[in-house]
Amino acid sequence: MKLITLAHGNGGEENNELIEGIFYKYLKNDYLKKSEDASLIEGGKLAFTTDSFTISPLFFSGGDIGKLSVCGTCNDLAMMGAKPKYVTLAMIIEEGFEVSVLDEIVKSIKKELEICGAVVVAGDTKVVPRGSVDRLFINTSGVGVMQLEGISASNLAVGDAIVVSRDIGTHGAAIYANREGIDITSTLKSDCASLWPMVEALKDARIKPKEMRDATRGGLAAVLNEWAKASNICIEIDEEKIPVCSEVKGICELLGFEPSALANEGTFVLALDPNDVDEAIKVLKTFSQNKMCSCIGKVTDEYTKKVVLSSEWGTKRFLDMPTGELLPRIC
Repeated sequence: MKLITLAHGNGGEENNELIEGIFYKYLKNDYLKKSEDASLIEGGKLAFTTDSFTISPLFFSGGDIGKLSVCGTCNDLAMMGAKPKYVTLAMIIEEGFEVSVLDEIVKSIKKELEICGAVVVAGDTKVVPRGSVDRLFINTSGVGVMQLEGISASNLAVGDAIVVSRDIGTHGAAIYANREGIDITSTLKSDCASLWPMVEALKDARIKPKEMRDATRGGLAAVLNEWAKASNICIEIDEEKIPVCSEVKGICELLGFEPSALANEGTFVLALDPNDVDEAIKVLKTFSQNKMCSCIGKVTDEYTKKVVLSSEWGTKRFLDMPTGELLPRIC
């Protein structure tokens, strides 16, 4: 690795190579080595995370960069079982950016914070010369109060069930359609949404997931491969049970994309005790966007650190960590 490429930001194999080869070489510690969505601090009472957002276009079907910045950070907290509470907001704004557009983005941030129950407690603004950034970059950090304990990618065991909260790939497909001006006569839009209300509903139903992860960059495939590696197990997935809407299928067939590698911003994956699956799906389906919630597979010991995809024809193949860069500037 001599030069940074767009693929190094894809959430897949190249991204992991960059993290392991550069950042972990100098900065790895007991917090970072767990490779979770957020780190537990203050004796496990709080969760802390940070994220940066650079998306094109800034406004897309289903959201905008403001909504995305809140969902991205608060969802990372929610996936650790933490209720979002405090958020920092930093913006790098290109000279000449329209004030009216900025107003709409900040208004969107406020609306999504209210859904999460969090507030902005600190911020920073930088304005840079025209051409230094592409219009607007946002960084948010978040602190959440732990509500569920024991969630970890290293917790998976043989027999655990794998559930996905809704149909996958809609964020990546919607962004591509908006960016390229593809006229889709349908209701396809990004799944961008805050996940804490769903996690809270699971908690209230006394369901305790072993692990949860929002399937952002790298999609479902990246999440499953990270879990298989962290727990040193095999995850077997039934391809027919992976929920994919017809619009996403059409875009993937047209462009040669794999739905499981497309980014999501309001879809998460759960590892559960099989006895909790039916109740978990029932709870998740009370949210309108989760009508296609499904149990897609289970943990086995057939291989180690592998994800196996079983097709409708009875064949099996490995579902590898995504490589290359499908869609740059996606989140």
